[in-house]
Amino acid sequence: MVEDELETTIKKLQKKIDDDEEQTYSKVVIREYRNPANFGVLKHPNAVGIIKGPCGDTMKISIEVIDGQIQDARFWTDGCGATLACGNMLTKTIIGKTLRAANKVNSKQLLDDLDGLPKEHDHCALLAVNALHEAINNYEIQEKVRV
Repeated sequence: MVEDELETTIKKLQKKIDDDEEQTYSKVVIREYRNPANFGVLKHPNAVGIIKGPCGDTMKISIEVIDGQIQDARFWTDGCGATLACGNMLTKTIIGKTLRAANKVNSKQLLDDLDGLPKEHDHCALLAVNALHEAINNYEIQEKVRV
């Protein structure tokens, strides 16, 4: 009897959480942070960018580059669901792009790709993009040193 009540209470709480998420975030954001396919770190990246935002979240973007094109990318964050969604969407966006095209990705484009975020989470997109730009910059510095 107690187990049935507990299970019912848990289901009600989960339903409330799901309803609150759907009121706050777009379906795209929810999909991206619930299933972050590119979460993690590349074993042998060509470059990494790490940024700690003013909110305290850290974003790490690692990229594998072959002939000026991003072949693979991963992200890691200790941030919230919005930050997870930004990292995942960003890595999905840049894989297959040239470094030049990836470097043009900005936070507005990322927010558009996610169908927006609540204003208090807009900085999550900027954090992800800044980490990407740092990774690309680090790659370019390494290439100049190598030559």
